Amino acid sequence: MPQQVRGVVARAKGEPVSLETVVVPDPGPGEAVVRVQACGVCHTDLHYREGGINDDFPFLLGHEAAGVVEEVGEGVTEVAPGDFVILNWRAVCGRCRACRRGRPWYCFDTANARQRMTLLDGTELAPALGIGAFADKTLVAAGQCTKVDPTVSPAVAGLLGCGVMAGLGAALNTGAVGRGDSVAVIGCGGVGGAAVMGSRLAGAARVIAVDVDDRKLESARRLGATHTVNSRQQDAVEAVRELTGGFGADVVIEAVGRPETYEQAFYARDLAGTVVLVGVPTPEMRLELPLLDVFGRGGALKSSWYGDCLPSRDFPMLVDLHLQGRLDLGAFVSETVPLDAVEEAFARMQRGEVLRSVVQF
Repeated sequence: MPQQVRGVVARAKGEPVSLETVVVPDPGPGEAVVRVQACGVCHTDLHYREGGINDDFPFLLGHEAAGVVEEVGEGVTEVAPGDFVILNWRAVCGRCRACRRGRPWYCFDTANARQRMTLLDGTELAPALGIGAFADKTLVAAGQCTKVDPTVSPAVAGLLGCGVMAGLGAALNTGAVGRGDSVAVIGCGGVGGAAVMGSRLAGAARVIAVDVDDRKLESARRLGATHTVNSRQQDAVEAVRELTGGFGADVVIEAVGRPETYEQAFYARDLAGTVVLVGVPTPEMRLELPLLDVFGRGGALKSSWYGDCLPSRDFPMLVDLHLQGRLDLGAFVSETVPLDAVEEAFARMQRGEVLRSVVQF
């Protein structure tokens, strides 16, 4: 029968979130109910609260989560009650043109639960990224559950559900950073920090972290940056070029999502280099570049959706690397907080005081 749980809800644009009673229906065909154990506080949740994604209020926030499958609906075979899973927002369909061409990380028809969770009065909630995991339990499509080694800490595992995977994947998958490459990462919050870590994991010889906040630059050093640039104090493009023999970096990862930082990324790369945009812009932003420069500099300009990850492939691999001591995912967890402290965690995130706050249940 339907269950009543606590959940963090954004009722209107810009208003503080509230802790409310959420009704979670029994799972239908292809669905699963997951008992959430940990959920990261991500900038995307704040974008939802601020109306930066869409205006489908009220939202049930939270999406960067791990937990245990409690119930499954008819026809579900990929997970079973008791499985420890990371939730993902790319449940591939296996049928669309991208999947049929062997590129499921670009799936154009990803699945969410068909039913909606509601408030007590029946008001339907829009779950953030189809997940809604700032709640004791949530209803998702079964394909949004990726089984991983249950010995990993939920607070660490959940981060792969969004921001850390986005940054790691921007380097490993989209940017295809290789051994000996030079990489610049512009914006060193959680996503940019993960791009730094992913670049070092891939064997980059030089990883240059660029930010306006010395605290984030220090975090980037701990995550593997070989050089740091405070772009309030020096020109980022000239600094990256100086650190790469005057040429620019082989791969530049833009983890801010603003026109001015994208322009920096464009000119900080070497000829025939690659720019990867993983920072999320807002709808009104516009970019202007000389078309001759786009042509003349060659290379590739890419966008990275979710780090171009395939959860069934990447989540278990990255968890295993972490458990082997080769990928310190725990370095991203700045603090753990209770469910009723999400609004305060948003404020600390906006002030740049944390890499990730994690709600622990």
